[in-house]
Amino acid sequence: MKKLLVLGVGNTLLMDEGIGVHAVHELLKEKDNWKQVDFVDGGTFTQDIFYLFESYENILVLDIVRAGHPPGTIFCLEENDLRKDEKQMLSLHDIDLLDSLGMAQMRGHRPYLRVIGIQPEKIDWGTELTPSLARALPAFMDTARKHITDILNSR
Repeated sequence: MKKLLVLGVGNTLLMDEGIGVHAVHELLKEKDNWKQVDFVDGGTFTQDIFYLFESYENILVLDIVRAGHPPGTIFCLEENDLRKDEKQMLSLHDIDLLDSLGMAQMRGHRPYLRVIGIQPEKIDWGTELTPSLARALPAFMDTARKHITDILNSR
């Protein structure tokens, strides 16, 4: 079983909605530094890829999180955070993600989940990030790298 899957999700045709995909493509450039990690562009993430989860101990998702905070605010959420906080406005990807974890569990293995999310400024037609998210991307990437390192060094 592999240690970690980093899954970037989002729609790169909808401005800030695609930041998770942009981030995973940047991390792919560094993949030689991360031997126990697989990086996957999950696109708009459907429940169809739940079978991927069966091969990993941990899943780190990079995505937007709409929580009413200023654009560029970075969130680090554990699976329990996604379930407990009913006021948290999750992206549709997170809902699919929880369903996929449940399906993986029914098939015999449920990996540990973390989400690195960022508050979007604007979701509208366009392939570029808004200026506020473009400025926040380096911090988002640093947060992802820190969590990758933490996961690889755990247990």
